[in-house]
Order: sequence, then structure tokens, then C-alpha cells
Amino acid sequence: MQEIHADQEIIGKISAAGQLMQCSASLDILFLLDGSYSIGKGSFERSKHFAGKLCDALDIRPDRVRVGMIQFSSTPRLEFPLDLYQTKQEVKERIKRIAFRGGSTETGRALKYILRKGFPGGRNSSVPEVLIIISDGKSQGGTGMPAVQVKERHITVFAVGIKFPRWEELHALASEPTDQHVFFAGDTDDAANGLYSTLTGSVCSATAPGCRVESHPCERRTLETVKELAGNYVCWKGSQQPNAVRASLCPFYRWKRVLIKHPSKCFRTVCPEPCDSQPCQNGGTCVPEGLDKYHCLCPVGYGGDIHCAPKLSLGCGVDLLFLMDSSAGVTLEGFLRYKAFLKRFLQAAMGRDSPMNVGVAQFDNNVRIPIEVGQHKDAFSFMKSIDALNFGGGGTLTGRALRYIAQHGFRSTPVFADVWDDLPRVVVLLTDSKSQDPVAEAAQYARDRDLSLIGVGSSFVRAELAEVTGNPKQTIIYSDPQDLFNRIPELQRRICSVDSPEGCQAQSLDLTFAVDASAGVGLENFLRVRDFVRSSRLHFSINRDVTQIALVVYGSRPHTVFALDTHTSNSALLQAIDQAPFLGDSASAGSTLLHIYGDVMTVQKGARPGVNKVVVMLTNGGGMEGAAAPAQQLRDNGILVFVVVIGDAQRDILLKVAGSPNYLVHISSYEDLQYYQDLIIERICEEAKSPVNLCKPNPCMNQGRCVLGPGSYRCECHGWEGPHCENRVLRGDSPRSAVLPPHSHVRHGSSGWQHFSRASPHTKRH
Repeated sequence: MQEIHADQEIIGKISAAGQLMQCSASLDILFLLDGSYSIGKGSFERSKHFAGKLCDALDIRPDRVRVGMIQFSSTPRLEFPLDLYQTKQEVKERIKRIAFRGGSTETGRALKYILRKGFPGGRNSSVPEVLIIISDGKSQGGTGMPAVQVKERHITVFAVGIKFPRWEELHALASEPTDQHVFFAGDTDDAANGLYSTLTGSVCSATAPGCRVESHPCERRTLETVKELAGNYVCWKGSQQPNAVRASLCPFYRWKRVLIKHPSKCFRTVCPEPCDSQPCQNGGTCVPEGLDKYHCLCPVGYGGDIHCAPKLSLGCGVDLLFLMDSSAGVTLEGFLRYKAFLKRFLQAAMGRDSPMNVGVAQFDNNVRIPIEVGQHKDAFSFMKSIDALNFGGGGTLTGRALRYIAQHGFRSTPVFADVWDDLPRVVVLLTDSKSQDPVAEAAQYARDRDLSLIGVGSSFVRAELAEVTGNPKQTIIYSDPQDLFNRIPELQRRICSVDSPEGCQAQSLDLTFAVDASAGVGLENFLRVRDFVRSSRLHFSINRDVTQIALVVYGSRPHTVFALDTHTSNSALLQAIDQAPFLGDSASAGSTLLHIYGDVMTVQKGARPGVNKVVVMLTNGGGMEGAAAPAQQLRDNGILVFVVVIGDAQRDILLKVAGSPNYLVHISSYEDLQYYQDLIIERICEEAKSPVNLCKPNPCMNQGRCVLGPGSYRCECHGWEGPHCENRVLRGDSPRSAVLPPHSHVRHGSSGWQHFSRASPHTKRH
């Protein structure tokens, strides 16, 4: 064992530098690996691991570092010469395959083998030669003379101890000065650092700027068995007289295992860390990232730059209104906590040149706006106004407050004489009490007036906040009162990201949920799945230009609850999902997928060409016989099938339906379904961002043929006409172009071809 007498910071720097070092030079390195019984198989494997780790610090290639290996025990055995492997990976893989041989520890014989054979596959002393002996130093033959002869040939010898090494013999084997050529294999990073430090300047290239080799006192220890006098005991000895014995005192010895200490010096390379200069200000904590990078963990109220400068101003221009619950439900203590939270937020976010305007409103039975948006331009006067706010008590009418704020919370103010501000308007709802009036319609009313809603509260009001914001990602949930203050940086990010939607909020998508409503699922579990669909809608921006959602429930027959183009808002979807019926008979997934292919994901029912399409099937795994072929038909037409199975089911059949393990999620129980929502939505969103084929599924009706063009498609119609071949050509009539609104993306060419180019996903449909 080896211990460097230095503080933990220095030890950490030595280890970090050891992991990053690389020796790139013309160099021949031969490992001499002890494979004797005194080492044992376990320590032999550790020796191999150590040799492999040292290779990480070597630039192994034919013109730079070459590596070979000899295993020795009773006799030496060449495992591989230096010229056999040309890459680091090949050498490391070969070292892993070396088998333990066992036998006596004949180190002297191994050294004589090297004296006779040289470095097998080496470059004949035209480049520096390094011998690395990995052994416990317990040789059963003489090593002194062959060790001297090896070093006389200008071979640099490193001796690395393994297990409980005999350090005296290792020092005799190693080159001078021995302090710089003897290491312990138990700490690979330290040993790599030591070996590199010794070779730096003479063989390897110089260390990185600022790095230096330092000397540290260290102590090497080994476990030895020694004979110890235990005392003198009475014993009986023979006498010259016949038939007589005599008593005497005899010494008694016992064997004892003791640690033998060998004081020494260890030379190691230490590199400066980025945190040495203490770059983080105002109580920030510096966290190093390698040898040249760091980041600061800043306290709340700081972080204006990477060094925790004071006054972390919001870098975005917004009109911001805090809607603070002052009802009896939050209690006086909670209200005072909200006031402290607002003051802390202002300290952190409201700088002298901050482009934001902030106000505060309170609500209980009534709504008040004691601090108008933009009334204060500095944090000090703002905080004095917050101190003057009084607790109201009374009921919690959140819905009424949201509607009032949408009407009266923001007043447009002129920036210049004839220019009015057009900043994003953000409302941050602070509450920990459930509303006593409905919030969904009031929140939708506010969002329809271009207000971005962010909800902050405990897990007690998580569901209600998600309903208010319309997007679970716009809710901030704190675990305890103190954690509320830790959420200030997250709130700042949410406020500044309201104009840049995340995930599927900005992606065009046609999405169909297929829900198993059979008797095998049961009414209670069906209602759980329906709630899952209900909450999933909040992750999408529902309108004609971004996301359209259809819902199909199925038993023995499928039933379309609503089509893709039926509902154009989240609130309308909410009411429609609640009307989805439980059917209660047997399940037929195959007929349902055929129904979705032919009667849901079609242009006639609102599917949009050039938009990604996903079917999410929620099932207990029943009725899947015959579903694989319709699922493949959907995939062949560019429609992804995502299978969510709850409970025990046959994975092989489900995998054929999903088409890939990436699109199959297995959940143990219906109670756990809610915990997989983020994963499922994330997978759907990934699909929404993938490239799309404008002709899949075929947008042309009545056997019309879709032909792709550069960024467009066109329909070839036979006996039909119109943008998608939807009108029959009557006999005797000449083909007529469809009457299209101005600026349409459709044109009628010769031979009945209809041509479309893909519009922006946010272009209004005519």
C-alpha cells in the first residue's frame, strides 16, 4: 500500500492530472507481468487492469509508442511482441485475454530472458526503451545481477508493486532515483501520473502550461509475516542419567503479520484547476469541469454573469403580473411567504436597465391590483410597495381573478410619443389553495387574449395549475416552503421562454388516440385512460395550423368520438373527451387500426398532407390477433403506431404491432399510467420533428396517384378532378379546374394534374 502525505485537494489534483496525461513520443514499452502463485489470480487480473489503464496515457501507434508484454512465473512467456498491435484498442483487448499461468516467482530468469532476447519486436535501442515490472517483489531467485545488467543497457526500469509488495526488492529492480521509478498498482491514476512525471522532459512531451512536478512525502507499507518471541516456558529435556529428565526454560515464538513502513518521496505532476483563482463571487460555489472549465453555483439574487455577479436581470422584455392568492386558504403565513418570494425575485431579476415591467395583483373573494404593471422602475421602491400589501382572507375565487386580470390587468403604455409597447404579457399565479370556482374556461379566456400563464404552487394544486396554464411545463411545483425560493431561476427561465414554445407546442402533428374500451379493461380503468388522454392534450397547441387530435374508442367495433378537424381548441377537446363512452364488449385492435387508416387519417376527415401522423393505442393487450398487418399498412403510409400496453400481455405480438421496441411502452398497472406521460409525449414529439413524405398517406382520393415534386406534391386524377380528385368528371364535360381562393398552393395543369407545394406549418388553411 502507498499513502501520499498531502491534503485531499492535492490528492484530487494528482488523480485528475493522471487521467488526462498522454505520452506521445517514439518509445518502446515492455510490460513484465508477474503471473506466479504468490500473486494469485485476483491480483493478476488487477495487474492486467493496471496495464490497460497505463495504455490510456500512451499514444500507441507504429511510429510513436509501441507496447509488448511478457508474463513470467517459473519461466517467462512472450504474450505479444511490440510490433504486433498498432492501436491502443488492440493492445488493451489483447491484455484482457491473457490467462493466468501460475508457478514460482522467477524474476531473475525473466530479466535474463530480456538480456538474451532484447525487446521482442522493438526498434533495437534506436528509441528509448522502458521496462515496467508489475510484481509483488517476492522472487525465489537472485535478481540483483540481472537487474544491474538490464539497467546498464540504458533500459529505464519501473517497478510497480501489487498486492502486498516487498518494497526492498522493487527498489533494487528499479532505475535511479528509485523514488521516481517505484509505484503502487492499487491507484492507477496516481501511478500513471508518477510514471508520466518521470518521463516528462526526457522522453515524453512537456506537460500542459501551468502544470509542475512536485515532491510530496509518502509512505509505502507492506504486510509481512515475522517471528516474535512470545516468552519462555517450562519444558522437559533429557538427562545423561538413565530414566531421568530435567526441567528447563525454553523460548516460545509465534508468527505475526505486521505492516512494515517504508518512508519515501513521491514525485507527481499537479496542474492548476480553474477554481484555484476563486472565480465565483458573492458566495457562489465553484464546480470544476476538467482542468480548464468550471461553472458557478450562485445563490438566489446573483448570477448576472458566470461569476455570480449581483442583480440577475431578466434578459427578456415582458409585461409581467404576479397574481397572488391572499385568501384564507393560503393562511397569513403563506401570504407573508409570497411577499418574501416576490422581494427575492425582484432582487434577482429587476436590474437598473431591466426591459421588463412588473405589477402585482391580489385575489380572494375580490380582485385588486395594488401595483400596476410598470408602476415601478427600480427594485427598492417596488419592495416598499410589496411591504404595504395586506392579507385579505376570504374565499379562493381563482377563476374570477383570471377573468378580471385578462380584462383589466394590463394597460398599453406608449414607449415614445406615437409608439406603443407590444411586449409579451405574462401572468404568474401564486397559490396553494384549490379554487372554489371553475378555472378552465376563465384560463382559456385569458390565454385567448394572448396572456401567457405560469402557475407556481405545491403538489396539492398541481392538477389545477396544469389546467390553468394549459401546459404542464408552465407549472412550477415546490416541495416545501423553503424550496419555493429555490425555484426563482426556473421561474425566470419560464418567463423568458413564453415566446419560444417547447416540444410539440411548435410542431405540426395529426394525432389519434385509440383507447381500448372493452370489458377486459373495465370501466374503472377505462376512466383512468380517459383522464390520461384528457391531461395529454395540455402538451399540445390545439388548432388547425399546429396539432389536431382525434379520439377513437373500440371494443368489438371502433367508434370515432371526434375526428381530427372536429375541435380547434383545448377547451373544446376537454368537453369532447369527457363524452367518450365505455363500450364493454370484446376487443378488436385490428379492425380499429383499419378504421383509423381508412376513415380517420384521411384528407376527407381533416388529415393534412405534409404533416407527421401518429396513432397512440392504449390497450391491455387483448384483441391483438390480426393487428400486425393493419399496423404495418399504417406505417407503410407514413403513420407511426405507438403502442402503450398496461398489465400482462404477450410482448411478441405487441412488438409486431408497434414495429419497433422504441414504439412499445409496457406499464405494469393502470395506476402507474400517469407516471409514463412525459415519456410518451416525448416520443410523440420526437416523431413530430422528423422529416415527412408529402405523399404518405396518399392525399389523393378516388384512386388518384400522388407524385412528389421538390418540396411539393401533385395528384394525377383519372375520371375525377379537383385538388384531391374529389369531383367526378361528367361525360361530355371538359375537365374543370377547382375554384380556389387567391394565393392557393394548388394549380391545375395539363392532363388533369393537380399540384401542391408544402406550406409553412403555421400557414392558415383556406
